Amino acid sequence: MQHRTIETGFLRLPQIVGQQEITAEQARKNKEAGRQHTRPRPHIPAIIPVSKSTWWAGVASGRYPQPVRLSAGVTVWRAEDVYALLAKQA
Repeated sequence: MQHRTIETGFLRLPQIVGQQEITAEQARKNKEAGRQHTRPRPHIPAIIPVSKSTWWAGVASGRYPQPVRLSAGVTVWRAEDVYALLAKQA
């Protein structure tokens, strides 16, 4: 799957670090077994291929951009900040 580049605006964490696909069948099995991920979700390729915990540690240390908190507890990052980080690392 190819990235859909968002040059301005906000990115959520799965758009930055990626997300594994959960098929409808996997979601059904997870629900029956009482596990997490009980709804299907698409594959999202990583812009920055690190784990969520590595990303948050980098945010805490200042290595990665600081998030913006929107209403209802939504955490996002400015797309410009993420792409500036990529340009700096290249």
